[in-house]
Amino acid sequence: MREAIRQAIDEEMDRDDRVFVLGEEVAEYDGAYKVSRGLLKKYGALRVVDTPITELGFTGLGVGAALAGLRPIVEWMTFNFALLALDQVINNAAKMRYMSGGQFRCPIVFRGPNGPAEYLSSQHSQSLQTYFAHVPGLKIIAPTSPYDAKGLLKSAIRDDNPVIVLESEMSYAWKGEVPSEDYTIPLGQAQIKREGTDVTIVVHGKPLKMVLEAAEEVAQQGIAVEVVDVRSIRPLDEQTIYDSVRKTNRAVVVDESWPFASVGSHIAWLISHYCFDELDAQVELVSGEDVPMPYNHSLELAAQPSVEKIIMAIKNVCYRS
Repeated sequence: MREAIRQAIDEEMDRDDRVFVLGEEVAEYDGAYKVSRGLLKKYGALRVVDTPITELGFTGLGVGAALAGLRPIVEWMTFNFALLALDQVINNAAKMRYMSGGQFRCPIVFRGPNGPAEYLSSQHSQSLQTYFAHVPGLKIIAPTSPYDAKGLLKSAIRDDNPVIVLESEMSYAWKGEVPSEDYTIPLGQAQIKREGTDVTIVVHGKPLKMVLEAAEEVAQQGIAVEVVDVRSIRPLDEQTIYDSVRKTNRAVVVDESWPFASVGSHIAWLISHYCFDELDAQVELVSGEDVPMPYNHSLELAAQPSVEKIIMAIKNVCYRS
């Protein structure tokens, strides 16, 4: 995954000299997660820029550069630190095109790891996608494979709007096939990762892996699960979700963030609202527990979605519990 992301950035920097990278340790250290390895040597310090530990400052610098005609890629070492930069993202990047009547574009990418990792406790192990999904003017993607990560990121870099790219510290080592030829994946297209007829699971980001494990396990019990990977939270491919639910008549939504007013709870509402007559059971939401993330590892795992919780939700909507 990290190499696919690096390739996307490298290829877009080579294709368009307006693209540059900035963030903490992206240059001399080759990136905190080695995503930007080798870019400083290839493109120099004017296009791969190490910044001080000042998220609000260097995020604002990136927004200004985008408004001036460049195409910055801002790396946040973690989305937990992005909270310090929310003013620039929400009040400037997201709104400038609207407030200028379309006269200003803000082609900028904000990327980095989001969501729980391990042993990072309550201030550094949070799923914060809802903060950004709440704001009109931002596009948001959550790739779950190296193929998706590269294709979606290339589209994000070429987009004329601010795009939030939700990665995961725990998935940078995930492996998958990536073609050698240039390709992009349009934003706003969900993907069916597994075909099924009995229940639809809608998921975004890292929990996809445990969803596929749960689907494989319940298949041994005669339950055929269809898995819809959202991939793009904004714009959201609602039609793919609705088509799947109308086929299976049951839905489970999985989101590792807190349940209150979350991306997952919104998707669950959309399904309940637009597929009401086709549903044979209420929509189930599997989310993180509504508590700060514990440091103790057993409690940390208990506070997150799990294969067991997903299986329980599947059986609930299929009346197998």
